[in-house]
Amino acid sequence: MERDSFGKGVFLLKIDRILERAVAGERLGLEDGLALFESDEIEKIGHAADLVMKKWHPEPITTFVIGRNINYTNICDTYCRFCAFYRPPGSPEGYVLPDEVIYQKIQETIDVGGTEILMQGGTNPDLPLSYYTNLLRGIKQRFPQITMHSLSVAEVEKIAQVSGLSVEQVLIELKQAGLDSLPGAGGEILDDRTRRKISRLKGSWKNWIETQKTAHRVGLPGTATMVIGFGELMEERVLSLMRIREAQDETGGFTAFITWTFQPDNTNMKAVNNTPEEYLKTLAISRLMLDNIANFQSSWVTMGPEIGKLSLSYGANDFGSTMIEENVVSAAKCAYKVNTNMILQLIREAGKIPAQRNTRYEILRVFREGEMVENDFVMQN
Repeated sequence: MERDSFGKGVFLLKIDRILERAVAGERLGLEDGLALFESDEIEKIGHAADLVMKKWHPEPITTFVIGRNINYTNICDTYCRFCAFYRPPGSPEGYVLPDEVIYQKIQETIDVGGTEILMQGGTNPDLPLSYYTNLLRGIKQRFPQITMHSLSVAEVEKIAQVSGLSVEQVLIELKQAGLDSLPGAGGEILDDRTRRKISRLKGSWKNWIETQKTAHRVGLPGTATMVIGFGELMEERVLSLMRIREAQDETGGFTAFITWTFQPDNTNMKAVNNTPEEYLKTLAISRLMLDNIANFQSSWVTMGPEIGKLSLSYGANDFGSTMIEENVVSAAKCAYKVNTNMILQLIREAGKIPAQRNTRYEILRVFREGEMVENDFVMQN
């Protein structure tokens, strides 16, 4: 018994030293990250992450963006086991939204003060590069003020395959047509053992990293992501973070990091350890490991508003997007409906000052105490 107590004491001392080093600005390694994931000292890890966050963001401001998710197609030939949204090519339930419907959704977003469109779908083998460039040009001609934070690594790679062009050339043409930044969708776990298990036809982790770095080089910033709860090893989580960090060292192109938990409803997979506590711990460890990314988003869409609020004490400085519309996550029955005024309320309840930002994390408006928005909306399905 004494040996067990002594061993636990040594382990706790080790955790304390790791956290002290992280708060002091020292870069953590693989063994450090593994020790943190093995620890059950979630509040202590969260406190350290909060201290690191405040070094980046000393003012008590939590930002959010008013944006809309537009799922322009659900046809996909990647067949990820964890996705409840896609339909295979030829399915009678498959769709491609008409351009006019997309324009209408963007106009509705602008009407309520929105600035960002997250337009994503499946890897649709029937859509050539010209579909995307024509659509983006049409959007920018009608709505030059909107930021197209859209598509994904998998979609870009599919466009390159269909068009016979390189990923770099596709990204250049998409940027010229109106793409502004590349989201981190498809990152999941950046290790091939888990990737083969959950999405055999999706590219390797190196593909994802290289496409993101290429996007950064051609002038398209992006976000990095990690999804937990697939049964991945803790080492794979830490390696994912280290690979993102290494890419950021090289390009500086990631504006933010987002982690969330796998939602298993309506899929053919079971979730493993995707609890709120595991989410908060992973968020905090990510903040400590990723010492070169300024912004961390809360994942209230999958975790719910209350956990989203709590995440602001575990390293997150941003509440993400209002997400007027969301179909991919809601297909797994886990989309929480939140309006802008509720976001303002939740941020204030966390002891923070809410501020609207744009995709580049520039603050557009700070909301005074008690101030609400006039054109409020509830996320639509």
